[in-house]
Amino acid sequence: MGDIRVLAVTQDGVEIHPVSEVEALLRDPGTLLWVDIPECSAEAVALLTDVLECHPLAVRDCLQRNRVPRVRIYDHQQLLILHGPERGPSGHVHYIELDQIIGDQYVVTVHGPLNPAVDPQVALRETEAVRRRLESGRLRPGTPYELSYAISSALAHTLESFIEELTREVWLLEQRVTGGHMGNPEEFLEELFQARHGLLAVRTMGGLGAEVYGRIAALEKRVAPHDLPLVADIVDQLTRIRALADGEREYLQGVIEFYRARAETKMTIAAERLAVIAVVTLPITALSSIYGMNIIVNEHTQLPQLLAVLTVMVIMSASLLTWAKRRGWW
Repeated sequence: MGDIRVLAVTQDGVEIHPVSEVEALLRDPGTLLWVDIPECSAEAVALLTDVLECHPLAVRDCLQRNRVPRVRIYDHQQLLILHGPERGPSGHVHYIELDQIIGDQYVVTVHGPLNPAVDPQVALRETEAVRRRLESGRLRPGTPYELSYAISSALAHTLESFIEELTREVWLLEQRVTGGHMGNPEEFLEELFQARHGLLAVRTMGGLGAEVYGRIAALEKRVAPHDLPLVADIVDQLTRIRALADGEREYLQGVIEFYRARAETKMTIAAERLAVIAVVTLPITALSSIYGMNIIVNEHTQLPQLLAVLTVMVIMSASLLTWAKRRGWW
């Protein structure tokens, strides 16, 4: 995925440094340090443990895959775990993990572990976007939380873009449904449920992320007063993501119910018509089974009896059709 990137943010701009200079940079109180770790290798573990003095549990969480967002508060740092979406085959949504360790003078971002099916560059979307803003001068964070805010806001933007992409698909599906398209019901329902699964996944990411930041906001003593509005804004962004996903999911559920109702109505009509056919043919089948071998034979046919039986068949069928019509079956 790439090497560890060390960026020193000062009033003069952004500088890139080798990993070996991290310890010296931490001694400068005017420098905000950002360490971006694409993959938690042995070198990264040594940096986290020996230089940044991260808590062992924080290092463990960075090494393993975490399926649930969480926040861990330690003496001189906080571990924040969030997820972003990436679409896979057959409607599957990959959870792209982004870990942040927020210290007094630094922010460490750790990516992964990743599913082998996911492009490693996908995990770097948010951090690369923030890095470009830093290098262009459009972003100048003064505290670790301001830098973390920019990274988490980029993740919220990714979630919102994901909802936009799914909404475009929902609209196309809705147009096909309202346009009377039936097609292959199994395949079309599969498309509908895949879109709903994507909205449910992004809703979960936004909702759980908001809960994590809500926990940080509740610990006011561990966050500087001037950083609390940033935490509150992230909570608001992620809560809005959850609301957007909920709204689109409800809309899509209405489309699904509309399509299923139409398909089920057609099936019901077909079943009713088959029932009418069965009702009409049943007496004919019964009479022909009972009398057929006795009336129509190879040597001689009892014509009067045959006509009588056929008349009875017609009368019974007409009576049953009239009864079915009055019942509203056809």
